[in-house]
Amino acid sequence: MIGLSRRDFTTGMLTALGGTLLSGAASSENPVQNGGQKPPPKRNIPLGFDNFSVRAWGWNADQLLDYAIRLKVDSVLFSNLEVFDSFEDPYLRGLRDRAEARGIKIQVGTVSLCPSSEAFNPKFGSAEEHLSLLLRVAEKVGSPVARCYLGHGGDRVKGGGIRVHIDNMIKVIETGKDQALRSGVKIAIENHAGDLQAWELAELIEKAGKDFVGATMDSGNSVWTLEDPLAALEILGPYAATTGMRDSAVWQSPDGAQVQWTNMGRGQVDWNRYMDRFQELCPGVAFQLEIISGGPRGFDYYKPEFWQAFPEARARDLAGFVRMAANGKPPVEPEGTPSGKDEQETSRLKQSFDLEQSLSYCREVLGLGLS
Repeated sequence: MIGLSRRDFTTGMLTALGGTLLSGAASSENPVQNGGQKPPPKRNIPLGFDNFSVRAWGWNADQLLDYAIRLKVDSVLFSNLEVFDSFEDPYLRGLRDRAEARGIKIQVGTVSLCPSSEAFNPKFGSAEEHLSLLLRVAEKVGSPVARCYLGHGGDRVKGGGIRVHIDNMIKVIETGKDQALRSGVKIAIENHAGDLQAWELAELIEKAGKDFVGATMDSGNSVWTLEDPLAALEILGPYAATTGMRDSAVWQSPDGAQVQWTNMGRGQVDWNRYMDRFQELCPGVAFQLEIISGGPRGFDYYKPEFWQAFPEARARDLAGFVRMAANGKPPVEPEGTPSGKDEQETSRLKQSFDLEQSLSYCREVLGLGLS
């Protein structure tokens, strides 16, 4: 790669693995799943993506920004600090300036900030030091949010249970209050990988202080905590500072339900209804796609031991999820899903295909995006 800039390398890779990326189902000129009907009215909701959607590429911040420019999105969420080549001010300001010149808003995030969670990694120091770094990076690149999360579903039963971890998370978040308020960056905690139900995250935000703490509202993770994404929207929408969005399929199994994340429009979320409420509850909040594919996951809620993880579960939340399962069925693989010469190339091609198809659906069916 001697003599090639990161930008040239990114462009070359996208072209070489070709025809699949930035084409076909992903093109804004080639609408999907609207039957060729007239495009819907624009909702004027910023549309973007979380870099986890294309994690197999291993791109850094510059390469991800190149990709965001090519996709003509309004925003991009760098959801882990490892994408940055440096935390020095000139480098971060350079990213901000290049993004702003193309009309793209960079959002910044990281991983677990709960020191008692199994997911916590001391790579960036203590949880408090990690939070301080996150807020500084967010401020320098012009991000209005600092996305983070507590942990994952295992924390619901380990380390004393989810209440212990919530309390520990609040203690860490409170140490960043002055820095967050001074910089104008809102700490945006995600409902992540089965760690928190919507009402638990809302309670955490209220206790920590909603003047500087909000939510990264993840529609896919709602079904991992036995919630209908529409019901979770009603709870978390008023707190949302940013998002991580994907569709989900839920269907019945002998012991409960199976769940599988899907591309937008290929699951069973009623997205037009969702977006109507999103506009009302989340004005100005970016709709960031975090498309994650993979096989189904079982939730055996007919087994008594399952409920050890949800000692305070609410019947009305479960009822909505059970209703989804009763009306659902396994998803069908999108037509035209690409494959490569090996597992790595297949993962890269599929992740880009899934994201780009979902962006097209959001634009052509839901009317999302500012341009």
